[in-house]
Amino acid sequence: MKTADTDILIIPGWSGSGPDHWQTRWETRLPTARRVEQEDWYKPTRDGWSNTIIAAVRAATRPVVLVAHSAGVSAVAHAAEHLRHGEVAGAFLVAPASERAKRAVPGMAEDFIAHRRERLPFPSVLIASATDPYCTPAEARALAEAWGSEFVDAGDSGHLNTESGHGPWPDGLLRFGGFLKSLSAVPQRVIQQ
Repeated sequence: MKTADTDILIIPGWSGSGPDHWQTRWETRLPTARRVEQEDWYKPTRDGWSNTIIAAVRAATRPVVLVAHSAGVSAVAHAAEHLRHGEVAGAFLVAPASERAKRAVPGMAEDFIAHRRERLPFPSVLIASATDPYCTPAEARALAEAWGSEFVDAGDSGHLNTESGHGPWPDGLLRFGGFLKSLSAVPQRVIQQ
């Protein structure tokens, strides 16, 4: 699968992704990418954030690939239980925030904190850092196992955001390209009316 064949939905975490964040850079660089805009980037709720993702997926016209970071990863997992078979071709999940970390964030709704622990209904890869202050490697591996995601250890990379030096994140873009290629065997989007 090539980027031109997909609708790439960028799903930032708490506070959104700033202008130098790799998600924002990918959004401007990849012609079929667009950001899923949440109503309030500082007060995530399970239904609010997941319903926004579901609406964006259903508005897409090509196979959908989700690209989520931090609390956006949680939002994807929450949305997954309401997505119909074939609506999402795959998910690229980066630096999930642990329940412990989300509990410490002001404005985070209680119903958003707990992770959904069921297998995702689409292929996914979860990339996590050994030095992420918001999610330990053990916490990230447990999520990858529960979701059926391929786990990728990003080494000493912090939270894989601008503050940890991952503005452009070329290695991530290469890995994303490999992930897209792995989705070539995924059936075309099933559009249900």
